[in-house]
Amino acid sequence: MDKNKHDTDVAFIKALAELLRENDLTELQVKRDYDEHDSLNVRVTRTPPAQVMAAPVQVTTAAAPAAAAAPAPSAPAAGPATAEDPATHPGAVTSPMVGTIYLQTEPGAPSFIKVGSQVEEGDTLLIVEAMKTMNHIPAPKAGIIKRIMVEDGAAVEFGTPLVIIE
Repeated sequence: MDKNKHDTDVAFIKALAELLRENDLTELQVKRDYDEHDSLNVRVTRTPPAQVMAAPVQVTTAAAPAAAAAPAPSAPAAGPATAEDPATHPGAVTSPMVGTIYLQTEPGAPSFIKVGSQVEEGDTLLIVEAMKTMNHIPAPKAGIIKRIMVEDGAAVEFGTPLVIIE
């Protein structure tokens, strides 16, 4: 490949990345055919930081008023702190991958867990579907389910808090 063609390809890829950013896209794929034996196939992806944290904040906010109800003067400050608590809680079980959460084996079936249910180490808590593969998420320890922080069918990112076991 000559230098001019390389420079043109680099400029083209930078332009694609700029399109992603300007149009708030997450993925863009383009194939450029130069001739019968020469082509450029480019896939540019990104994960916007605002979307990564949106789902856990919305889900955990529902539980925040109960936890923040006692100290009334600090209630406004407790809301954002509570949103950060689940991931750092010692009993938090976080998602090991990006995927879709399922709380039961199939629609209409009973959920694997409920708040207040007892689990043993290794019990299936929920399923994360990633790339058409159903990944059973086991309980890392025995205990009682204190909080379920995701909804059935919700998309999760790596490290998203799923449940709290105490």
